[in-house]
Amino acid sequence: MKSVKKGFRPHYLFIITDAIIVFGLTLLSLLVHYGLNNIADHLNASLIYSGSVTAATLISFLIAKVYRMLTKDFGLFESVKIFIISMAVQLVALIVSVPISYLPDGFTYFWVWVLTAITISFLLVASRVFVRAIFLFTSIFRKKDRVRTLVIGAGAAGKIVVDESRRNSDNHNYVIAFVDDDINKVGGTFANLPVKGPISEIPTIIEYYNIQEVIIAISDLTQEKLHEIISILELCPVRVRRLPLISEMQGPNDTRIIDVDLNDLLCRDPIVLDNHEVNDMLHGKTVLVTGAGGSIGSELVRQIFKTHPANLILLDIYENSTYDIQMELVRKMREEEIEDINLITLIGSTYDKVRMEHIFKKHHPDYVYHAAAYKHVPLMEDSPSEAIRTNVIGTYNVASLADKYGVSKMVLVSTDKAVRPTNVMGATKRFAETIIQYFSEHSKTRYAAVRFGNVLGSNGSVVPLFKKQIEAGGPITITDKEITRYFMTIPEAVSLILQCGLFAEGGEIFILDMGQPVKIVHLAERLIRQAGLTPYKDIDIVEVGLRPGEKLYEELLLDKEHQQKTPNKKIYIEPTEMVNEKIESDVKLASSVFNMEETKDVKELLAKLITTYKITENKK
Repeated sequence: MKSVKKGFRPHYLFIITDAIIVFGLTLLSLLVHYGLNNIADHLNASLIYSGSVTAATLISFLIAKVYRMLTKDFGLFESVKIFIISMAVQLVALIVSVPISYLPDGFTYFWVWVLTAITISFLLVASRVFVRAIFLFTSIFRKKDRVRTLVIGAGAAGKIVVDESRRNSDNHNYVIAFVDDDINKVGGTFANLPVKGPISEIPTIIEYYNIQEVIIAISDLTQEKLHEIISILELCPVRVRRLPLISEMQGPNDTRIIDVDLNDLLCRDPIVLDNHEVNDMLHGKTVLVTGAGGSIGSELVRQIFKTHPANLILLDIYENSTYDIQMELVRKMREEEIEDINLITLIGSTYDKVRMEHIFKKHHPDYVYHAAAYKHVPLMEDSPSEAIRTNVIGTYNVASLADKYGVSKMVLVSTDKAVRPTNVMGATKRFAETIIQYFSEHSKTRYAAVRFGNVLGSNGSVVPLFKKQIEAGGPITITDKEITRYFMTIPEAVSLILQCGLFAEGGEIFILDMGQPVKIVHLAERLIRQAGLTPYKDIDIVEVGLRPGEKLYEELLLDKEHQQKTPNKKIYIEPTEMVNEKIESDVKLASSVFNMEETKDVKELLAKLITTYKITENKK
């Protein structure tokens, strides 16, 4: 049951104050007008007149919702509104009083009335200004423990930030100054704060004012300009937050102050893929997602769910995360009254052929997205047989059953580490790609693999690890300060997978144009600054050396010069290699590793099966 918000209660203190001001000054003006010697003859009329004006003023203020005005927001507009209402009430009262003889001297009272009306109106405004002045004055002392903040953008959005910091006691920002590129604003003041500039001089301004946090408050900022500003702030020991861009606003009054997100940290535009045709492809179909409880798998499930398939099958060996995504979707179905999706959640392993056979035989999926895999490089170096069991045998089982039960399309989630692999995980995923390409040549089912780089925010990725290390006080550990990686966000990765499923005609390995790779050390420094700390001072960054199987630079394509384009300019296809016709025997040979006790023997066998795999030691 939704909680009922209490109605706004008028400011009774102001009602009492207004009554005293209006009644007292009106009566005083009449005393002055008639003189003390004659007041006794006009006392009743004076009291009635003063009471009537007071009542009329309070009623007018209530009708005009003056008492709903928040003192913290009181400004010029509110002042003018109160002044005009007060003057209007005084004028009407004067005009009405003459015919009914409350003022027997008629308009000889006029000049006294003018002075009185102006004074009353002024005091009604001044009482509120005084209260706001007290609040602002006391807030100065409250802000001593607050965060010294610089606002980028001396405009309407910047004013919102300042007003929020001044009126909200829970807001921890103490805005010191603005910075702007507009030469007409630089050197002046805005919202009673200095405006500095240009934006390129932010590092100097931050140092001069001892700034701890920067808020980017330009709603019509382009992504390119946003990334330019973030790049300037990279070397500054400040936390960076921002208001939503116009394209990100959840409504016309969206004034949230949000953290710089993962796309911003990458300093590149987010990759947006049009999934309209994907909706048409999956709507009303039966879709199976393996590894549905993982980072990629669960986001796949979320995005496929939006297409309204007839049956959505969630399969994973790990029950906890699978249950979480199941409950998330069940709640969504209940809240949105969705009745056309049959949600099926199953626990099982892809390397269990019997279990997988039962699933395919019973549900006959139209589309399969195979995300189930072991992906952690160091762990798979120590347990290579398990990597082969899941990444190779599991993929073979799913692919062969997709062929047997007439699946329309199967998409394998692969990795950039499959290119000239130097670790077990990459080698097994390359093996999985060859399985997909083999079945593509021998089946009516259309198979494809999607290869992309590291996924920010996924389980086991560097960002959650770095954040935990920052929370613990450091240090952040990286393998090598020269190590670079291609990055994308989880929604980007999943959009790519779904889009490539649409393009799949048979055996393709799709690759995303991910722009320039990012140095891990730079990403670590950005995350430290995002936390409001200084790299190497508050949080150290320590090299621990490359782990077994790791390499400094990842590759996405074997031959960029000959890559094939697709209808989407961000997606390319790797040139097809000769299909391995010995897949069946290779898979059987790979199964023999389960009887091997030595990790070295397993890796050597894998290297024979995947000739591009080079076994490496822990070297830089």
